[in-house]
Amino acid sequence: MRKFSAKYAGTIGIALSLLGTTAISSRAAEVKNATVAFLMPDQASTRYEQHDYPGFVAEMKKLCDSCKVIYQNASADAARQQQQFNSVISQGAKVIVLDPVDSTAAASLVKMAQSQGIKVIAYDRPVPDAKVDFYVSFDNQAIGKAISESLVKHLKAANATAKEGEGVLEINGSPTDAAAGLIKKGIHEGLDKSGYPILAEYDTPDWAPPKAQQWASGQITRFGKKILGVVAANDGTGGGAIAAFKAAGIEPVPPVTGNDATIAALQLVIAGDQYNTISKPSEIVAAAAAQAAVKFLSGEMPKAEATLFNAPSKLFVPAVVTQENLKAEIIDKKIQTADQLCTG
Repeated sequence: MRKFSAKYAGTIGIALSLLGTTAISSRAAEVKNATVAFLMPDQASTRYEQHDYPGFVAEMKKLCDSCKVIYQNASADAARQQQQFNSVISQGAKVIVLDPVDSTAAASLVKMAQSQGIKVIAYDRPVPDAKVDFYVSFDNQAIGKAISESLVKHLKAANATAKEGEGVLEINGSPTDAAAGLIKKGIHEGLDKSGYPILAEYDTPDWAPPKAQQWASGQITRFGKKILGVVAANDGTGGGAIAAFKAAGIEPVPPVTGNDATIAALQLVIAGDQYNTISKPSEIVAAAAAQAAVKFLSGEMPKAEATLFNAPSKLFVPAVVTQENLKAEIIDKKIQTADQLCTG
């Protein structure tokens, strides 16, 4: 797990300031001994333990050192997340930061908490069927559009014109995740008029890389070299597709997209096996969620810059990373070091 240093926390604070984050008022300093819950959805992606949770804790410690943070991960089990949600309420949580396993099922949890005066901040994944008190995320629809447009631009630069029967595969995220739906919508915005037909697409249950790999293997058998590229909604599903191509003995691997800038994905980008990913330092969003939580604890309303699913929202803009700009976006910005990425 990457250490979340004080130096890095300072960098995040500066980044938030530059992105227009409103400073926490003096009233926030009066908040003491409150309990806040941070409920994450799964462990298929390493980001929650390595980035989101450390970033949230670091910001909470800075804003309310005496506050207690309860962290739970549901391991892609909606029933388990419901139990965890009920548990943190019984432990006195006044604000719950929720990244739902199932965005639809989460609506009843949100309404139950709000009926007891508990504030709910939707994190990364929205809850369309309930008006949460606040929503904090990177712009997921923009992510989908960015990765697909980046791939299209790359294919055109390589003169990879889609002949009859050729096109791209689309591997989406979990069908129970509203954020995955937004990414999917953005992917279609980037592909539908691109000149590269979608040969087939798949909604990956629980974002599970093995399921993405299994589906990609079937499509490789079906389409073979007619696959010009793969738009995958995150690094895990993209990594599954790459593994399927390698298992099938296809070299070079067609360009594959990703999202999350995990260390494994960045190493694949460096190696040339993955074309792009999305840099969205989760600590930035986690810190914004902590700031919103402290605002609520102090009786104030966090400043919203947008509205999504009727909820006041703060959405951050991500950056596409390829081999060409990886050093500038990842290493120079101290998101990862060269030593962490170049491990042989």
